[in-house]
Amino acid sequence: MILFPAIDLKDGQCVRLKLGDMDQATVFNDDPGAQAKTFESQGFEWLHVVDLNGAFAGESVNGAAVDAILASTKNPVQLGGGIRTLEHIEAWLDKGITRVILGTVAVRDPELVKAACRKFPGKVAVGIDAKGGYVAVEGWAETSELTAVDLAKRFEDAGVSAIIYTDIDRDGILKGLNIPSTLELARAVSIPVIASGGLASIDDIHRLLEPDCTILEGAISGRALYDGRLDPKEAMELIAKARSAA
Repeated sequence: MILFPAIDLKDGQCVRLKLGDMDQATVFNDDPGAQAKTFESQGFEWLHVVDLNGAFAGESVNGAAVDAILASTKNPVQLGGGIRTLEHIEAWLDKGITRVILGTVAVRDPELVKAACRKFPGKVAVGIDAKGGYVAVEGWAETSELTAVDLAKRFEDAGVSAIIYTDIDRDGILKGLNIPSTLELARAVSIPVIASGGLASIDDIHRLLEPDCTILEGAISGRALYDGRLDPKEAMELIAKARSAA
């Protein structure tokens, strides 16, 4: 199980939103590079980065902040938000991003996702953000008529490296992960699934390490890490113990 600390970028700063609302942003650090370095020093092995402005604009907005993150850490970085073309994908991979996350374009243009997987094998993940069970797009501003499982199945044989599944109704409000829906999705496809939205405390880590969750690749934590509800040392020690026992 991999625990991915999240860096959400808005106007060049590290923020957390409540329920995906850009007007409910709390700034936790105005230096994204320093935040990346902190997470690496705490023992995290990956970084999950989202360009929030980019998700709404449909193109990269916080490029300078992402560059600062890449310059500050040796950890692999997965990046989402406003990545809508093969050119966008290639540009970020060339800069050192390990894996790009495609969200809105996965709904709007699934063939582009499949083409990206062929051109950049192992480098493309799909972000599925659900509100009330239905997939949301355009920075969560619009809800489609697709369910998360319906969308995931479109990419079953495409070569997608992972699905990041976010329950928007829990995101940023520390209600705990939606494990039943996440497991339903993970059981429906062979693509590795990462849980996101609502991770609140060490209790969520314990739950993720139970036998039925071993099919998940990992989970993303944001606000709980920033406001101290989740102790990084305790979380990483639990995960290391579970790995050694496996």
